[in-house]
Amino acid sequence: MSNEVVAKRYAVALFQLAKEQNLIDVVENELLVVKEVFTNNRDFLTIFNNPKVSVDAKKSMLQDAFTGASSLVVNTLLLLVDNKRIDSVFEVVSNYMVIANEARGTEDAIVYSVRPLTDVELSSISSSFAKKIGKVSLRLQNVVDKSLIGGVKLRIGNRIYDGSVSGKLERIERQLVANRL
Repeated sequence: MSNEVVAKRYAVALFQLAKEQNLIDVVENELLVVKEVFTNNRDFLTIFNNPKVSVDAKKSMLQDAFTGASSLVVNTLLLLVDNKRIDSVFEVVSNYMVIANEARGTEDAIVYSVRPLTDVELSSISSSFAKKIGKVSLRLQNVVDKSLIGGVKLRIGNRIYDGSVSGKLERIERQLVANRL
């Protein structure tokens, strides 16, 4: 079975448990911390994939590293170690995020702008674009991109909505070139 399929099963099980205990957001935040720890400490994952390190030592390291995390997250990590699937931790986190977003009717998106946007501006963008894609809201991450000149560009999944000045100029240029031929 592929890592993606296995990771999705772990994520679904974790989500169901979190939902039963009303801890969906808590687990999501803790999983983001887990992902950050594994991303910033690549040696951490190397240790967990090393067959010379005992399973008990790996479990002890996980429990020490994530003492503040809920038992749901820690037990999921311990289960991944037991089943020699700890390398699937990134996919488990990603799948959990997708499942949690679907349950809330939200989607993650990135908004690119020339300057940092205010909360009011982000809220306005979230509500107007959420309706367009059939969601309740968008969780926006604002990225400052000086190359836009003005306006905003929004990336939702694999869709891009380009309302930037530089994007408009590029479209005008393509039209002029196409009409010239």
